[in-house]
Amino acid sequence: MLIPVILSGGSGTRLWPLSRELYPKQLLPLVGKGTMLQETLARLSGVENVGPPIVVCNEHHRFLVAEQLLESGAKPQAIILEPIGRNTAPAVAIAAMAAFADLPAGSPKSADPVLLILPADHVIQDVPAFQRAVSIGLKAAEQGKLVTFGVVPTKPETGYGYIRRAKGDGSAFPIAEFVEKPDLPTAQRYVDSKEYFWNSGMFMFKASVVLDEMRALAPEIYRACAHAYTGARRDLDFTRLPAKEFGECPSDSFDYAVMEKTSLGVVVPLDAQWSDVGSWSALHEAIAPDREGNVCIGDVLIADTHDCYLQSTSRLLAAVGLKNHVVVETKDAVLVAPKDRVQDVKELVTKLKQQGRYETSLHREVFRPWGSYDRLDSGERFHVNRMTIKPGASMSLQLHHHRAEHWIVVAGTARVTRGDESFLLEENQSTFIPLGIKHRIENPGKIPLHIIEVQSGTYLGPDDIVRFGDGNV
Repeated sequence: MLIPVILSGGSGTRLWPLSRELYPKQLLPLVGKGTMLQETLARLSGVENVGPPIVVCNEHHRFLVAEQLLESGAKPQAIILEPIGRNTAPAVAIAAMAAFADLPAGSPKSADPVLLILPADHVIQDVPAFQRAVSIGLKAAEQGKLVTFGVVPTKPETGYGYIRRAKGDGSAFPIAEFVEKPDLPTAQRYVDSKEYFWNSGMFMFKASVVLDEMRALAPEIYRACAHAYTGARRDLDFTRLPAKEFGECPSDSFDYAVMEKTSLGVVVPLDAQWSDVGSWSALHEAIAPDREGNVCIGDVLIADTHDCYLQSTSRLLAAVGLKNHVVVETKDAVLVAPKDRVQDVKELVTKLKQQGRYETSLHREVFRPWGSYDRLDSGERFHVNRMTIKPGASMSLQLHHHRAEHWIVVAGTARVTRGDESFLLEENQSTFIPLGIKHRIENPGKIPLHIIEVQSGTYLGPDDIVRFGDGNV
């Protein structure tokens, strides 16, 4: 059986302000109709003998990941929550352990699944070519090889690591070496030689083989992961790793920890219009432009503008006389940068973090399991939010010590719990929640519930919440 392992733990800071720590690029619909996570799963449709996926993600993304899997019709074998990021080697080790521990019902005890490791934030436009490469890799993996997929380079890219293949017969070549990101002349030499591939970060191998290799080549990572997985616990649809044990695991990439050391490595060429969408310029290249070379998304108006990426999410974006620029508007931030400087966006995010700005982690509209809230206005002693509660969803039962809340139903019907009371509110009706009173909002209807919430009090911080009995935050 082939088990996809989807690595969905990144933060995508180079695609700020669209990508944020708590809503990163793999959970956004950047290229296709689905999110990047959903597109990663969709490209496996048609591959034979594919089992339920294992998804490894940050625990803060758990509800978004679970909801997107549900929307795509995928029933995962496991959703493993990392309490802290430890790079790809520990994620692969934990996934391999889970593959053995949680085999689907009816699997023979001797089953040794083949794992296909796929980052959730890649774009692959030629899906049939990708599936052909997977078929080639599967044959090598079943023979005990550790397979990596090397992207056939289309230009001398300096932002990727490279893999040099050794001479060999067939379609899976022995690996001669991994090399770091080169300068431009070196990258051009790599491309001209036809012996080098971009390092895609995608892998395939038997679960038993990769665990044996990690035990031998990365023993500290293996031991720490085994200890953490032993202490893991089930929580709803999730597998939670213990923070202390997993936090003690060394942080390392699977390339460094295993692939550069193993004697079992092979590389399968992949020529499938691949991109890791690691920057705004890369995203520009991944989307078909107009006749002037522009990619315009959202409410965008341009004149005398060429070779630009322009995206608006909440208002009109107008540009005149721009060339080779990126302009991205969100509800709470606007990015303007020359395309040849977009790699420096990460420095902006670092500065924002140093200033303690929320814009690095959250959008103005914040998504929760029950729906979302959008901060419309705020000032000293007040916040105004627009809340959307999904049909059948409910917020947690909670209270606040320092703030009162006033709710006005704009659309839909709300069931409100206030202290010992429970009552319905319909459109244009409102209620008041004094501080210190337990309360909850539920949507018993079939359409989304929209509420305007006015918070007022001496302290409006997010930590002034006491929850009772459930996890719907």
